[in-house]
Amino acid sequence: MKRGTLIAGIALLILGWTLSGRGMTGHMVAHMIAVAVAAPLLALAIQDSRLDPARRWPRLATPMVAALMEAVIVWGWHVPALRRLADHAPLWLVVEQASFLAAGLLLWSAVLAPQHRAAGVAALLVTSMHMTLLGALIGLAPRPLYSHHGAGALQDQQIAGVVMLLVGGIAYLCGGLAMLGRLLQTRPEARA
Repeated sequence: MKRGTLIAGIALLILGWTLSGRGMTGHMVAHMIAVAVAAPLLALAIQDSRLDPARRWPRLATPMVAALMEAVIVWGWHVPALRRLADHAPLWLVVEQASFLAAGLLLWSAVLAPQHRAAGVAALLVTSMHMTLLGALIGLAPRPLYSHHGAGALQDQQIAGVVMLLVGGIAYLCGGLAMLGRLLQTRPEARA
């Protein structure tokens, strides 16, 4: 296990979770840290260990299955009724943030597995697209989707959408391009 990477991932999670109760923007920062920043660090830290989801559950931890699960979790928790539930019930906030982390960890573990390099590229690029789309929908909505945040809800929502669009879109796009670079650098006989 890579201890420094593990500590960095955990520290970032703690930072994100402390921000999660600060309006829609704080929620989005916590969400993006969990799925797009801490999860890849944690996946790198536990790669090839007994804690690695790609090793423990090889059928579940395929890149496209993990990407689909992550998309369902992310889009599901952004339904206004579920967002309100997580904002007003601490137990549901913990469930939400834990599901973001679990989905992110499963996805990044799956794409980092050497046997999934090509599928990993596709999964990260698809994830980049759906994160960008959801961020744009949240940020460009003409009215507050999460009105339970009170005064300033639309502006808070717009900033949150930009955070998701930029961090989510960029993190997964860069991850996909890095994986593509690794795939292209492998020798042809190693790809077979």
